[in-house]
Amino acid sequence: MSGAVVAAASGVGFGLFQTLNIRAVRGMDPFASTFLQIAVAAVALLAASVISGGFAALDGAPAESLAWFAGAGVLHFVTGWTLLNISQKRIGAARTSPLLTSVPLFGIVLAAVTVGQLPEAIELPAIALMVAGGYVVVSRGAGGAGAGRHVRPADALPALGCALCWALSPALTVRGLDGLDDPLIGLTLGLLVSVVGYALAFAVSRRDVGLRTAGRSALALKFAAGVLVGLSTWGRWAALDQTTVAVVLALNLLSIPVVLLASPVVAGRHAEHVTGRVWAGAALVVSGSLLLIVAA
Repeated sequence: MSGAVVAAASGVGFGLFQTLNIRAVRGMDPFASTFLQIAVAAVALLAASVISGGFAALDGAPAESLAWFAGAGVLHFVTGWTLLNISQKRIGAARTSPLLTSVPLFGIVLAAVTVGQLPEAIELPAIALMVAGGYVVVSRGAGGAGAGRHVRPADALPALGCALCWALSPALTVRGLDGLDDPLIGLTLGLLVSVVGYALAFAVSRRDVGLRTAGRSALALKFAAGVLVGLSTWGRWAALDQTTVAVVLALNLLSIPVVLLASPVVAGRHAEHVTGRVWAGAALVVSGSLLLIVAA
């Protein structure tokens, strides 16, 4: 199977995950929802790692690589996915999804701050498109978590925070892959560390996970969403081994139309009110992302 096909499947899978997740997170605490999501994804990838025999690669693996994978997991899964669940609960999947494509924008900002690499002239229109699209998505009249409800720009902060975490975590992952060149094992280790971290946090805070009150329907959807996002994340890394980063990033944007088309059907149009304004904002953000990819 070609890298482009795997990347496309990963993008569609991530879109389906977001669509299912909005139904599941509606009746759950965002933190409990994230914990269950991480645990299910960890079990799915752990099974895949055992079947593939990938754990043999851990023999002699440098401790630094394991530490980098652990850090990437905490940043990407614990912090990023928690913010994703908070955003979906607050403004819905249709608004959250376009804002998540601002990862390349944060990458440019981080490069400017850390190494003084300022954006090139061709990147400036892309940045403008993404900023404009993000504003349109969260501005008055765009619809969203509740039809007709005004969503303040501050409501976009959890989704943007998630995008920031997802812009930072690849740097840690690449460091880990320098010493342990197995993306599946790296992802699995990151997820397992994240599960342990979340479990300890619940134990220390004596917070009830709340699975008994979530309802069977929400739990079933959360299990399906966890498996989907675990496999989709693995697919993205597998695609990077077979094709260029630009192709993977571009095809991952397939998640946007999947969410905008499917979320009103799955969650109900009363909950996911996708208007022409939301589509317009998403188009601006995606256009800016694609322009950045071409410029790279």
